[in-house]
Amino acid sequence: MPRVASVPIGVAAGILTAAGELLFLVVAAVAVAVAAVVPPARRRAHAAILRYAAELVRLERRRLAGFLTAGVAPGGPATRGWRDVGYLAARLLPGALGALAYGLFAVGVVLAVIVLWAVLRGTLEPADALVQVVIGAALLLVNVQAVASIAALDVRLAHRLLGAGSRAELERRVRELTTSRAEVVAAVDAERQRIERDLHDGLQQRLVALGMLLGRARRSRDPERAAALIAQAHQDAQRAIGELREVAWRVYPSALDDGDLGEVLRVVADRSDIPVRIRYDVATRPDRPVETVLYFVACEALTNAAKHAAAKLITVEVESRAGTIRLRVHDDGVGGADPTGAGLTGLARRVAALDGRLRVDSPAGGPTTVLAELPCG
Repeated sequence: MPRVASVPIGVAAGILTAAGELLFLVVAAVAVAVAAVVPPARRRAHAAILRYAAELVRLERRRLAGFLTAGVAPGGPATRGWRDVGYLAARLLPGALGALAYGLFAVGVVLAVIVLWAVLRGTLEPADALVQVVIGAALLLVNVQAVASIAALDVRLAHRLLGAGSRAELERRVRELTTSRAEVVAAVDAERQRIERDLHDGLQQRLVALGMLLGRARRSRDPERAAALIAQAHQDAQRAIGELREVAWRVYPSALDDGDLGEVLRVVADRSDIPVRIRYDVATRPDRPVETVLYFVACEALTNAAKHAAAKLITVEVESRAGTIRLRVHDDGVGGADPTGAGLTGLARRVAALDGRLRVDSPAGGPTTVLAELPCG
């Protein structure tokens, strides 16, 4: 979803969640007051409050990641608990500001309808109508800026109150890097095994057959028969060269030496048996490791769509926004792709090695969407 649409929706959703959080805080305050009078119920009340607070915070995390594109690193056990409750209380401020902004917008819409009605009836002079339009446009611009500021405040609060502390964040990053390094080594080993199988089961067998054809042609005493065998051997040699080129591209896409990712993806699309639409909107060319990983993600997604999804159309979109480059591959096939499969797991490891993330949405019946996000710039 474009950010110009996702941010207003995210702020509007935040108004609704803030209303629910206000209700929760009122109930929690009553529960704490009752627990203070009835000590045996204190532990149970506190546990229930923290449990529901954690669920509401989980909902806020999904809202922030889905609409405001702000993933918040989770804190450890020491940073949770009542800190979640504090965050929910602080969330009332952007929720109230959002309600005020949207309330003013609703009032503006009503006034715009009244002005339009007056113009149509002829009870409002054109000059007065123009003044009203200018004032309304200025207020609309202020309202849009207010919504953007509320979204920024929402994200800042989440990072401040939900994110891990500096030491905890450092320890988490060390664990992530250690894990991603091991996963990259495993992914490289798996890719080597896959290439070895392709060479042994495909190219090697074809070269053996090619040698046998040439041997038969050399031993043949019939010139026409020998010519036919040589022609067949030539066709097999062309196929072997094509297979070798495919294997080489899986090792390293050398085409990136001469062109950017958009040009290479268009070449891949032209070679696909299924129609592929390419939309490439990247102003500054990313680093080579980023381009290479995105290339592998796109090729794997296209291969899966062609082999397993029975897709009729594939859309590949690449865009860069605010230091992040995003690749989205969408097909209209039958879905059912397994994110834990060898191919997608290897891609997830490659993406994670560059501090990125890979998401696969492929319900049974389709469609399938593969989304890779990597930092750039």
